[in-house]
Amino acid sequence: MPDDDEFVARFAPRVLDWFDEHGRKHLPWQRDTTPYRVWVSEIMLQQTQVATAIPYYEAFMARFPTLATLADAPLDDVLAHWAGLGYYARARNLHRCARVLRDRHDGVFPTDLAGVEALPGIGRSTAGAILSLALGQPHPILDGNVKRVLARAFAVLGWPGKSAVLNRLWALSEQVTPSERTAAFNQAMMDLGATLCTRSRPDCARCPLADGCRGLAEGDPVRYPGKKPSKTTPVRATYLIAARSSNGALLLERRPASGIWGGLWSLPELERLEDLPARLADFGLEATGEGESAARLRHTFSHYHLDIDVHALPVRYDATGVLEGDRLVWYNGGPPPGGLPAPVARILDSLTGELL
Repeated sequence: MPDDDEFVARFAPRVLDWFDEHGRKHLPWQRDTTPYRVWVSEIMLQQTQVATAIPYYEAFMARFPTLATLADAPLDDVLAHWAGLGYYARARNLHRCARVLRDRHDGVFPTDLAGVEALPGIGRSTAGAILSLALGQPHPILDGNVKRVLARAFAVLGWPGKSAVLNRLWALSEQVTPSERTAAFNQAMMDLGATLCTRSRPDCARCPLADGCRGLAEGDPVRYPGKKPSKTTPVRATYLIAARSSNGALLLERRPASGIWGGLWSLPELERLEDLPARLADFGLEATGEGESAARLRHTFSHYHLDIDVHALPVRYDATGVLEGDRLVWYNGGPPPGGLPAPVARILDSLTGELL
């Protein structure tokens, strides 16, 4: 096997040659490239595969074609266009960052790495991607795909969540990233990780780095990068209350800005069913019949499972006791008032018989 210096010298040219022939060059965010369009795509792709992100990206850009339209839009509108993608803090940070750029930067992205990193929700890799892909600046990146390619190519042991491993991968990314054609190289590295150097079944036979890859030479490239130490996934139980008025409408509550489903609309949540009368009283509601379990489902987040029991019951209310339009609304099918978490959208679909 060639020594590291020789491998490093051949690294970028081989990756770029591969990209010229096989790389993805017609993704929506590669058209009319601007820092704004690249930024939105990078945030979407942080937890979402390209094929899933494309229709969301196109709909998002159709509604918010410029940074100004995103900054001026209500958060509810932004969350509604994010509904189904999950990890909603990404959407809240996009909106907050757009307003920071509007109010403090005259609606223009900074063109230096430190300035971009200082913006809400943008870390070092995302900042490097924005400046390299949109402006051609020579910054390395280190998203999940790039971590995997580098960890295998240079046999970097350990989980990238550990600072020593992460620092080693950053040093390698800096070492192999060329000062010219950086945008093409960074896109190529992401493409390699997404299409060839995949998590479980890498296609090493077609990889341009195969003859220098230490992970492949060792016979087991899949051992790199190291896996996150396993822990038992905790389970949390909760109730969502389907309080139905006499005309069939269901009460929706806007969730707090922080926490799961932050800022989205949901059926009201309750940890203990015995607290239901007091919870209804907070809304100016009173049960008029026996409640029942209308649905049970499990929704999995990154760190725990949430077991949801949907408790349905008829209610009557004093209209003066419910603050409609701000924190609470009555919903009877049709377009939702704003963004809905995916499991809540499915629940409402089943309860109202309407396609959301």
